[in-house]
Amino acid sequence: MKVELILEGGGMRGAYTSGVLDCFIDNNIKFLDLTAVSAGVACALYYVSNQPRKALEIFTKYSTDKRYLSVDNLIRNGSAFGLDFIFKTIPGEYVKFDYETYNNSEVNLTAVCTNVITGEAHYELIDKLNDKIDYVIASASLPLVSRSVRVDGLRLLDGGIVDAIPIKRSKTLFDKQVLVLTRNEGYRKSKHSYRHIAAARYMRRRNFMNTLVNRHEVYNQSLDFAEELVAKNEAIIIRPTEPLTIDRFEKNPEKLKDLYELGYKDALAKIEEIIELCQDCDNFEY
Repeated sequence: MKVELILEGGGMRGAYTSGVLDCFIDNNIKFLDLTAVSAGVACALYYVSNQPRKALEIFTKYSTDKRYLSVDNLIRNGSAFGLDFIFKTIPGEYVKFDYETYNNSEVNLTAVCTNVITGEAHYELIDKLNDKIDYVIASASLPLVSRSVRVDGLRLLDGGIVDAIPIKRSKTLFDKQVLVLTRNEGYRKSKHSYRHIAAARYMRRRNFMNTLVNRHEVYNQSLDFAEELVAKNEAIIIRPTEPLTIDRFEKNPEKLKDLYELGYKDALAKIEEIIELCQDCDNFEY
């Protein structure tokens, strides 16, 4: 019996996910297999490297830094988020990342990206972070406000475009799932209004455009499937129990800290349920 931890993205809503993961660390809850999307990957790095509070420090300390998120970034570098600053400069110089612990960890972290050429999902095991950092950056590269990332002959963007909640793939590989979602219960994604802008930007990438235009349908189908598994006692969903007041571009440190604390609290309330679901899984420790 095996279980997988699945982490949704959501930009700065990732503060919620970091709270959940820190709760897991503090309570010795260890999933050995994770699949994460976009900001979920960024948060997962600190879970795998066993560095609680580091993601929170970055969210609250650097959210107002123009190098982290700004229109200036978009104009200068083609991305609203300063992805090299976030994934290379900060962990290398300011909030030191423990690469040795990460690279020696027995935890398997898979990042989801979208192939811009085919419009299909690309799943990459982030085993040696130093070698795979471009896949992490690609998974967090939002359409329209980021350039695609070229890595190993591929052109990749945010994994949330094609498989924001990778539950269906997970079910083919694992028996049980624990999902961390960054939207309130009852949320369903609507068709985006940016279709004409996207068509102009990606006019030569018809497969990718198809995926982008239909992402709301895939998202809602994945969410419905996850909730079916919960009803069968095969999965657990952790998501904000209080109304969200921020979006993916939030820069207020206090709001981000509050969201982190909500994630911690919501995870703590699920600990016993998680142990009961996963105790027979050989890739779960507590």
